Amino acid sequence: MKLAVTLGEPAGIGIELLAQLKHELADCVLVGDPGLIQSYLPHFPTDRIEAVYLSEPNELGRLNTANAGYVLNTIKTAALGCLSGRYDAMITNPIHKAVINDAGIPFSGHTEYLAELTHTPQVVMMLLNQVMKVALMTTHLPLKEVAQAITGDKIKSVIRILHHDLQQKFGVQDPHVAICGLNPHAGEGGHLGHEEVEVITPALEDLRQQGYQLSGPIPADTLFTPNQVKNYDAILAMYHDQGLAPLKYAGFGESVNITLGLPIIRTSVDHGTALDIAGRGIADAGSLKAAINLARHCVKQQQKHAC
Repeated sequence: MKLAVTLGEPAGIGIELLAQLKHELADCVLVGDPGLIQSYLPHFPTDRIEAVYLSEPNELGRLNTANAGYVLNTIKTAALGCLSGRYDAMITNPIHKAVINDAGIPFSGHTEYLAELTHTPQVVMMLLNQVMKVALMTTHLPLKEVAQAITGDKIKSVIRILHHDLQQKFGVQDPHVAICGLNPHAGEGGHLGHEEVEVITPALEDLRQQGYQLSGPIPADTLFTPNQVKNYDAILAMYHDQGLAPLKYAGFGESVNITLGLPIIRTSVDHGTALDIAGRGIADAGSLKAAINLARHCVKQQQKHAC
């Protein structure tokens, strides 16, 4: 097994996290600037470095738009390596979306970038920890655009991808998925919004008739409770903060982000670049360790299904 790990935003904590895990990277290739790697991991084997060079010298804690292209090149290099079969999976350290956009490069996130790079029409963002798995119907959208983005066809597409990857990557034979309502109280029978009645419920009924095990739509404020969460293999939230706020409360620093639907395996951390603590030696590598271990698990599960 060979895993590609990107360094992420060079001014952030990615390289520090890898230094903490130096004894757990035997099957990993680090994708990034060799000088930056060797400054923190001086004994890391050079044959396990995929060199992508910084455009300008790096300073921890200080963003530089000149290195935005470098960040994207590390992601692209790792992804193309997975597509070619050189790597079995990729793990990404956190990046800073704003500095990439400030450099004049339209960019909304790893998830969308990898979908475009791999020519994948539909991907699903899911985060998980020891308490729950939460997939997202919509990802990086302004809240005012969420309702319009939720269609019956998209609901069915997202659930099919989620169902498939729960089987293929996690070994769940017959996944039971809970679906959040969009509106408070899941629309209160149409009194607090019509999306549940007109869009969400009809799509779920179509999938139930095809054999999918689905519950919902359920009000999010009652679904994200310990007694409810434990009943499901995954939860599908309608928008970013609806799902990720409770998930991160339940296990921040121990959660993992995985992109479902891609032709490759990609996992990531559950946190940002932490520029304010970069270089101080206090960053917690727990989420990165979990992301690497999940990538290994998913590779083994896919190999089982391929046999």
